[in-house]
Amino acid sequence: MSDLTNDAEALTLYTTTWCPFCTRLKKLLDEKEIGYTEIDVDADAEAAAFVESVNGGNRVVPTALYSDGTTATNPPASQVRAKLAELADA
Repeated sequence: MSDLTNDAEALTLYTTTWCPFCTRLKKLLDEKEIGYTEIDVDADAEAAAFVESVNGGNRVVPTALYSDGTTATNPPASQVRAKLAELADA
């Protein structure tokens, strides 16, 4: 089982409250007890600018930022779990 504290430090999700893809990803991660830090890009201009900077100027959510500095745009939960496992093994 993943350590929630380590996961929350390893994964930041940039989301909005109205995005169905964000809701689904968070639900799937919550079901697997995978922790994350969530930032609402509608409420945080710096976060919105970051998301745009890694998505070709578009504000695409969910955007995942991992502790190694890599990002993923609208990743499936399985991809997030695999990346967190890779980071945990590093």
